[in-house]
Amino acid sequence: MKATTVALPPTLKLKIDLTDDQFFQICQQNRDYRFERTASGELLIMPPTGSDTGNRNFDMAVELGIWNKQTRLGKGFDSSSGFTLPNGAERSPDISWVKIERWNALTPEKQEKFAPISPDFVVELRSPSDSLKDLQEKMQEYIENGAQLGWLIDRKNKRVEIYRPDKDIEILNNPTSLSGEDVLPRFVLNLEDIM
Repeated sequence: MKATTVALPPTLKLKIDLTDDQFFQICQQNRDYRFERTASGELLIMPPTGSDTGNRNFDMAVELGIWNKQTRLGKGFDSSSGFTLPNGAERSPDISWVKIERWNALTPEKQEKFAPISPDFVVELRSPSDSLKDLQEKMQEYIENGAQLGWLIDRKNKRVEIYRPDKDIEILNNPTSLSGEDVLPRFVLNLEDIM
């Protein structure tokens, strides 16, 4: 008897009615997977990134972390951190950052779960299995829900899309660095080891 193999998409999309507490519990009890939930309630189940993408995410987080320790202007988060956006979506950017005064305005209870706040800054690093269209839609969602700056780093095409409120998307081909602009003053990310 021949074994049957089922090919699953890189991201599973399921329509399941879950309360916020149920969604949080699923995420806590299944830490080997990344979960997100769209504004319409669709549950997204994503596998962990590959080691190469994870290493590049780590390098970016270290750079942002060093800058943040020096400036003390906010709180930085990795891809295992979830946020409940104003539209109700629960997202986990690869890297994100929230201004300290906005973070401190949340109660400890709200900080503990998926904080009901949109990060001021978000990064999505496209892995080989990621859909560019899905990532672009997610970046637009971050901006529409309050993010002030977003970088979509597309290693496959050697380009970066920069998202800002009320501005057209800026596309940089094969950049060597990115500026945090006025959102992350004096932060510059060297892309030599990222791209």
